[in-house]
Amino acid sequence: MINETHSSEAVGLLKSLISIPSLSREEGQAADYLQHYIEAEGMQTGRKGNNVWCLSPMFDLKKPTILLNSHIDTVKPVNGWRKDPFTPREENGKLYGLGSNDAGASVVTLLQVFLQLCRTEQMYNLIYLASCEEEVSGKEGIESVLPGLPPIAFAVVGEPTEMQPAIAEKGLMVLDVVATGRAGHAAREEGDNAIYKVLNDIAWFRDYRFQKVSPLLGPVKMSVTMINAGTQHNVVPDRCTFVVDIRSNELYSNEEIFAEVQKHLSCKAEARSFRLNSSRIDEKHPFVQRAIARGGVPYGSPTLSDQALMPFPSVKMGPGRSSRSHTADEYIMIREIEEALRVYMELLDGLKL
Repeated sequence: MINETHSSEAVGLLKSLISIPSLSREEGQAADYLQHYIEAEGMQTGRKGNNVWCLSPMFDLKKPTILLNSHIDTVKPVNGWRKDPFTPREENGKLYGLGSNDAGASVVTLLQVFLQLCRTEQMYNLIYLASCEEEVSGKEGIESVLPGLPPIAFAVVGEPTEMQPAIAEKGLMVLDVVATGRAGHAAREEGDNAIYKVLNDIAWFRDYRFQKVSPLLGPVKMSVTMINAGTQHNVVPDRCTFVVDIRSNELYSNEEIFAEVQKHLSCKAEARSFRLNSSRIDEKHPFVQRAIARGGVPYGSPTLSDQALMPFPSVKMGPGRSSRSHTADEYIMIREIEEALRVYMELLDGLKL
């Protein structure tokens, strides 16, 4: 079912999307282009903000539904680009451009597979969703769309995994921690230094180990990444703040981790959000079993995606390498696009949930 025409269509669409800047929360033009492209294929689309989706024709609520999802937003170009990040350039089998790897190649390959599969008889429905604000975990992205879609049984999330099935993904929780002291002159025995109050708590974050270690994702990882205090050298600071980046495994919810953290701190901690939890799907799931049967190696991914916002089973799987994401001169291999089209089709065509 997949041939050179579909590969050419995917590459052509990806080049067009690279040419349209689609930084997080600024994806409107890219969403417009993609929506028009899908409608030109004879499909009806849905739109909310900068999210675009399409349901397979003859949608039957008696059948389970599979979601094919990837994101159209990109990070800002980092320093070091030698090429124009918004000018697609094909060289030596590579297609350069911002978002080519993360996650434009997934956007276009999942769409081509959707357009083919939804015109055949399957034992499931399909929904294709190109979402926005993934790079910033924004609330106007996939989270705003899912409640209005039909019930979903399973999702394929397109992210660069070299077409290996990521069956687990670490979650994220960010903490803001505050210590309050009393200002005074540094030359005299005055004040109550807020910096000193955070030292033990920072050391705790460095040294503490959560008991449950995931075979796929490893331990919960906590990193103090920012600290701020003081106004000038001769004033004892009355306030010190620091930020903690916590990457959770599937054995703890973010709420459980926060409760444990609070038992050990002397400073006040607040979580920015509990919504980005870790995810995991059973290796016995039919899609995962198909992937394994064709040589796929299930693994746990340390990076966050829209999986964190999906209350149903999902697998993260797509063309490209995660190490190329958010880098200068980002690229995708043309052969990776061709492989993705073939592999997605092999895994989804005739799948029984």
